[in-house]
Amino acid sequence: MSHKLLVRRAAVLGAGVMGAQIAAHLANAGVDVVLFDLPAKDGDANGIVNKAIAHLGKLSPAPLATKERAAAIVPANYEQHLPLLAGCDLIVEAIAERLDWKKDLYAKVAPHVAPHAILASNTSGLSIEALASVLDAALHARFCGLHFFNPPRYMHLAELIPCSKTSPDVLDNLETFLTTTLGKGVVRAKDTPNFIGNRIGVFSMLATFHHTQAFGLGFDAVDALTGPAIGRPKSATYRTADVVGLDTMAHVIGTMADTLPADPWHAYFAVPDLLKALIAQGALGQKAGAGFYRKAGKEIQVLDPASKGYRASGGEVAPEVAEILKLKNPAEKFAALRGSAQPQAQFLWALFRDLFHYSAFHLASIADTARDVDFAIRWGYGWKLGPFETWQAAGWQQVAGWIHEDIAAGKAMSSAPLPAWVLDGRAGVHGKDGSYSPAKGTSLPRSALPVYQRQRFPDPLLGERFAPGTTVFEDDAVRMWHDGDGVAVIGFKTKMHTVSEGVIAGIHKAVGIAEQDFAGLVLWQDSEPFSAGADLKGAMAQLQGGKVDDFAAMISNFQSASMRMKHAQVPVVAAVRGMALGGGCEFQMHSARTVAALESYIGLVEAGVGLLPGGGGLKEIATRAGLAAGAGGDVFARLKPYFETVAMAKVSTSALEASDMGLLRPDDVIVFHAHELLHVAKAQVRALADSGWRPPVPARQIPVAGDVGIATFKMLLVNMLEGRFISKHDFEVATRIATVLCGGAVDRGSLVDEDWLLRLERENFVALAMMPKTQERIVHTLTTGKPLRN
Repeated sequence: MSHKLLVRRAAVLGAGVMGAQIAAHLANAGVDVVLFDLPAKDGDANGIVNKAIAHLGKLSPAPLATKERAAAIVPANYEQHLPLLAGCDLIVEAIAERLDWKKDLYAKVAPHVAPHAILASNTSGLSIEALASVLDAALHARFCGLHFFNPPRYMHLAELIPCSKTSPDVLDNLETFLTTTLGKGVVRAKDTPNFIGNRIGVFSMLATFHHTQAFGLGFDAVDALTGPAIGRPKSATYRTADVVGLDTMAHVIGTMADTLPADPWHAYFAVPDLLKALIAQGALGQKAGAGFYRKAGKEIQVLDPASKGYRASGGEVAPEVAEILKLKNPAEKFAALRGSAQPQAQFLWALFRDLFHYSAFHLASIADTARDVDFAIRWGYGWKLGPFETWQAAGWQQVAGWIHEDIAAGKAMSSAPLPAWVLDGRAGVHGKDGSYSPAKGTSLPRSALPVYQRQRFPDPLLGERFAPGTTVFEDDAVRMWHDGDGVAVIGFKTKMHTVSEGVIAGIHKAVGIAEQDFAGLVLWQDSEPFSAGADLKGAMAQLQGGKVDDFAAMISNFQSASMRMKHAQVPVVAAVRGMALGGGCEFQMHSARTVAALESYIGLVEAGVGLLPGGGGLKEIATRAGLAAGAGGDVFARLKPYFETVAMAKVSTSALEASDMGLLRPDDVIVFHAHELLHVAKAQVRALADSGWRPPVPARQIPVAGDVGIATFKMLLVNMLEGRFISKHDFEVATRIATVLCGGAVDRGSLVDEDWLLRLERENFVALAMMPKTQERIVHTLTTGKPLRN
């Protein structure tokens, strides 16, 4: 029986960009972590590491889920603190990509590594076998490559690369830890240069460089073509190069050239002349203020390959190509790209053709299955579909035939033949039996590692369908279903999972059914976001149609749905990932417990459209603050941080920050892997039900801050109004928020009940909704997607 990996403490060697961020993400996950680097030449010996830890708070996107997590990182240096390694269960080396430097460091740290500890290198492409050679044979079984992608908190991919002696138990344990504790998507790669993600991803960039020149296209036009237009990130190709750093790009290309001399595409593993020239001028991309792009005042400028100067950036997809890319059928789309004489269409076909050719040719040597390649590219590079999925969707044999023709005609980047399995009449590489493995000559299913049983709906590959569960009821707005395990699940079908009248009715109905037939109910969506809030479009239609009574009734019904959840006779657990804004936030506030993925962005944002939280959110805050302060306590002091959060429409940047903001409760649960959310939420329902769940008794004696509290908040607002930090309408909205939070114009310390607070919330919400300035804000937000300050 294999031993479970217990990571009580971890160490990261190297406090550079990657090392510091890996340490930050371990700290996010509640892992005690020591961060090492060289001793500083003067001053504090830990100066280098301390500077790196301080710098984490300035990076964007933020590596730390809350700034306070930095305190969990212990600074250390190789001269004084190597004995600390003896207490570490996992050691991740993340120093510069120099084989000689890494080997020197291993020789230094090896004597201090505990006999059970795992040592892993975060190398992005050096040979794991070569690194292992310097280690004592006893350590080989516990050594492997562990390659995080930058930025490690946000990029889902972690590549796991064994050396020839790595123990299978070590890999299984590490994969389990990476998946649940750090929330990663793990792909096992073979020990070949650049592994899987960078081998295919960097080749795709090199092919783009080559075809940009061949078809005479501008860098901005290529970025317009290779971003969201084809299901890839906004940074596309040349913006990505600028962000990564042109010197880093050149280094990666150089590594490919040095380590892959026999690759049939080797001629293209050269730093393009233009890239060399930019590096020589110090134009290294974003960090240097100029690369392929630069900012001149407010204008974004792009490098012109012909003149070598900068011009205004404005490259667009040609209308004819834009029409082709709109085609829903991938087979038609690829046929149209290949058949078009438009240079941009020819460019895209050439780019995909060479990517498919390269991926198929190298699949057997770099990965076990096509699944590993597609997930590595999706999770490491942010593409919607991996190369094999894209090819299969477009018609495997048709595309294979075209690639074969282009190779024969000398149009492809390499004359290397397609592997025989590509042309064997198959419909693709992904099917109901799994994904194709050239080494095994058959399809292999997904990993049977027990950790994956926690994912009821894993990230699906093209054509994968997971059993949807048994439907309890379904209408246009919601679906309630179960898996025969006694726990029901409800999800919304509205756009962005907004809270419409249908959703509100569905909540009432689902809670009623759950109370009779199930142990509890989970509120879970099959995709992000959890909920973008109230259905503003529907609300606006009622107001503009003069149906004020209907509008007020809807708000009342919204509040009662929240209260129905809070006082349900079975536990209702909210499973949150992505945005939980406005009404979405209010629903989770009324659940028995919230289970939130780390990347949850939670906030009461109604003030942005000139409203206040009207689904019970302010009532819930006033209740929590009042009961926590107790009779005679300082309710106002507890309300103040909440008031700022609501009045400024603040949104958390993580679930941990939502906890700090008081929008999640101390006993709410944070999970790191979004695909484990449903599993954990169901486990919480069962735990609460098995513990003899009783809903909270309605709060009837809530101390409030009253008129004195309102007056104090108003003083703060008057100063902001006079300083022109807020508009008159902002003042109006914030005053009404303060009025509800303080329990209205009653004496300080008065005792009120939840119904009193709900009535106040409802009246002030409707009053604001009737105001022309609020309606202007709502219409502006609906039409532009941006807030209006009026």
